[in-house]
Amino acid sequence: MDALAASLPGSAVTEDASLEREFEQRLADCPALAYRVALGVLRNKAEAEDVAQEAMLRAYRNFHRLRDRERFRPWLVRMAWRLSLDRLRAAGRRERREHAAMEESREIGVEDTAVAREFERHVAAALDELPEKLRVVMLLAAIEGYNTREVAHLLGLPEGTVKSRMFLARKQVAERLQWLVKNTPA
Repeated sequence: MDALAASLPGSAVTEDASLEREFEQRLADCPALAYRVALGVLRNKAEAEDVAQEAMLRAYRNFHRLRDRERFRPWLVRMAWRLSLDRLRAAGRRERREHAAMEESREIGVEDTAVAREFERHVAAALDELPEKLRVVMLLAAIEGYNTREVAHLLGLPEGTVKSRMFLARKQVAERLQWLVKNTPA
């Protein structure tokens, strides 16, 4: 029936609608599964809910790419598991950065801390002015600590593209901060 409806010109029923129906059928019992997987990794209900929602959103967006639709549940579980691990790693990196910043702030004086915060504010503003494709690469590599290969994998880009975007992002940030370096007393 779907094939007949899709073959008619001007038909309101499309392949997208049938894909959406199939997705909804397969998703019926999966939200709880994605949540349980995320909760098992994260041990935090709010974080697990966020990860489960993100996993289902990604599943919805990429369902058309799934070759074997019978493998939907394991695919969703793997997605929730990987997103949970990514969230844990990001939290660990953030905690290490904050700890290092706390240690550093103990070692330097109040005036130096104020100067450092002002510089950080300028750097953040320069990052915000970057085009999104450059900003994302810069944030993942320079701030989150991913290497070029990992950034390429995360964004689904060739490694050369990531390298060129990093180069452009660094160049634009340096140009935006150049006035700051020129005006700094020696």
